[in-house]
Amino acid sequence: MYNKIKLPNGVRIVSENIPYVRSAAVGIWVGTGSRFESASENGAAHFIEHMLFKGTQTRSAAELAEQMDHIGGQINAFTTRDCTCFYGKALDTHLHLAIDVLCDMFFCSRFDEADVKNERGVIIEEIGMYEDTPEDLVVEQLFSSVYRGSPLARPILGKRKTLEKMTGAFLRDFMERKYRSGDIVVAMSGSFKDEDVDFLREKFSVLPKNRKARLTAACYSPCFVTKKKKIEQNHICLSFPSVSNLDPDRYAMQLLNNILGGGMSSRLFQELREKRGLCYSVGSFLSAHDDTGVYCISLALSQDSEEKALLTIAEEIHKITREGVSELELERSREQVKANILMGLESTNTRMNRMARSELVLGRVPETEETIAAYDAVTKDDLLRLANRVLDSKQLGFSAVGRIRPESEYRNMLCKF
Repeated sequence: MYNKIKLPNGVRIVSENIPYVRSAAVGIWVGTGSRFESASENGAAHFIEHMLFKGTQTRSAAELAEQMDHIGGQINAFTTRDCTCFYGKALDTHLHLAIDVLCDMFFCSRFDEADVKNERGVIIEEIGMYEDTPEDLVVEQLFSSVYRGSPLARPILGKRKTLEKMTGAFLRDFMERKYRSGDIVVAMSGSFKDEDVDFLREKFSVLPKNRKARLTAACYSPCFVTKKKKIEQNHICLSFPSVSNLDPDRYAMQLLNNILGGGMSSRLFQELREKRGLCYSVGSFLSAHDDTGVYCISLALSQDSEEKALLTIAEEIHKITREGVSELELERSREQVKANILMGLESTNTRMNRMARSELVLGRVPETEETIAAYDAVTKDDLLRLANRVLDSKQLGFSAVGRIRPESEYRNMLCKF
């Protein structure tokens, strides 16, 4: 059973008490990610995520780490295009300290200039790591192309030229302007006391009242982008415009993704790897936002196998848009999704994440039974209709990294779609 408190300033505290466990997970979620940055601010949200671990007015960076280690707790953070999250987990006997550490980081971080300089170097190394990871690079360059002209196209980590201009004062100002009370959700799941909720209420009541930030709309556009890189395998990512976080078809889209490329029993994995041996890895994934979404098929393979692999993918797409899916495929996909949901209930981290994301996106936390019922309601006709809506060859996006061919050769292959 979920409990929701909305403070006068707009901050929402959602909690779920699970008395039979001995730990609790707590997260501070801010509906501000890289898509809320201007071009000159690119990378600021992620930079702030790093800086909150570099020390507060009363705790050094080492003390933050030592205090959490001393209680056997965990603390971490992440930044996406849509949000930033700072979260921790601890035994219920030490939960108060874990919450205090998180709040100290959130409200009282120093943004010391020496720390900013050091952490800038760390982030630049992180950017270099991503550029050396072709499976990440091929997706990043796809996103920068299909969402060209909108903030969604910019990298979450930022760019060297924007990061170099950021000072402690700049980052603090960004945080004060963009971390709006109306966009903040504090979520807690596990074993905790009423005093823990009261402590969070007291801490977040001090924030000034601000409305939610305005979202700069983004629109998918088909693209063709390649990058030469001396690696053993070529990495390819295909894309189509997909559903948003708020689209009624989001449940059906998850099932369609599973059937086409979401696991080892999926059509693409079975055809490309198991039956034809054209690649080692192939799969599909969804990336959804409040106003748009993208469906991607990714694979890594030798140049010699590219033409056969792309032809096979095209054939599978044509097949699913003409014939739809079988009842067995639908049932298997549905059970896979339902199992992931229900098994996730055994993790306080997963439950906390689900509550916070639902509150940020939907403004409420659906009961598990409601979500399961939404998947149960999806029919074969729904998937056939959705496949024809999403898998439109005129909207095909293409990204490749590696020892790539001339553009004309790839375009000839893509004509099969």
